[in-house]
Amino acid sequence: MSSKAFFISMLRIILAVLIGFPLTLWAILYIFQEKLLFLPPASDEAMIRRVRSKFPGCEITLTTPDHVKLHGWYIPGNTVSKSPLLIYFGGNAEDMTGVLEDPFFDLTRFRPCALLLVNYRGYGQSQGQPGEKQFCKDAVFLYDHFANQDEIDKAGVMVMGRSLGTGVAVYLASQRPLKGIILVSPYDSIANVAQELYPYIPVSVFIRHPFDAASLAPGISIPLLALTAAADSTISSKRSSALLAKWGGPCHHVSIPEADHNDLNYSKLYWESIGNFLRFEMGMNVSQQ
Repeated sequence: MSSKAFFISMLRIILAVLIGFPLTLWAILYIFQEKLLFLPPASDEAMIRRVRSKFPGCEITLTTPDHVKLHGWYIPGNTVSKSPLLIYFGGNAEDMTGVLEDPFFDLTRFRPCALLLVNYRGYGQSQGQPGEKQFCKDAVFLYDHFANQDEIDKAGVMVMGRSLGTGVAVYLASQRPLKGIILVSPYDSIANVAQELYPYIPVSVFIRHPFDAASLAPGISIPLLALTAAADSTISSKRSSALLAKWGGPCHHVSIPEADHNDLNYSKLYWESIGNFLRFEMGMNVSQQ
């Protein structure tokens, strides 16, 4: 083989590798993107028993219109009349049973609200497969079921989302009347978050679960409390700010100093901000402990 033929042959191999490797990687990411985005922890029977003991009679199982059973917890309000309701949507690796067992998730800060925490499809003991459309439909289903209960003040329903759950919370706010919304580590879209994490991959081309909260934000006029971590290594301040800039209602933003994505709720400022928002913006007589 001549040196010229050898050079051309090697060039073809190099080009094949340069072109083929990214395409193979992108194909793998397209096929397995749910495994990267949704990280449901395994169901822990011992933890469920402990939470049952801590909150007797509060465990619930609901069947969706498409016959999927969702598992979670409904803790009634502590008022003598109709109670406001707070619906919580967790992050991509949160089990609602674990949230209730977490000492840093201080339920007293939300009282007198009734609290609703239901696992996403495929999480904990909830059936089904995770997915953006499924999560959003289930959020509306949960609102419709509980907001119309006799013991709930329908004009006092609020929603709280964390990380991935902020997209679900924003979607619900775009579909149903809410009194207020609390977003912890919010983003403009999961597609943009992923693009920052993987800058050499055309995320928008293949992502199936974009969670485009920013496109819904201008049409939502309810008060918002946004809590972000100053040192968040997962969802950048740029992504949070992009959502807040488009919010259609009053927006209160608190950045927790020195906090990262998974520990901002350990801060005293985090809970003080939630308490102040519920007291002064929502007009609730919540705990000041």
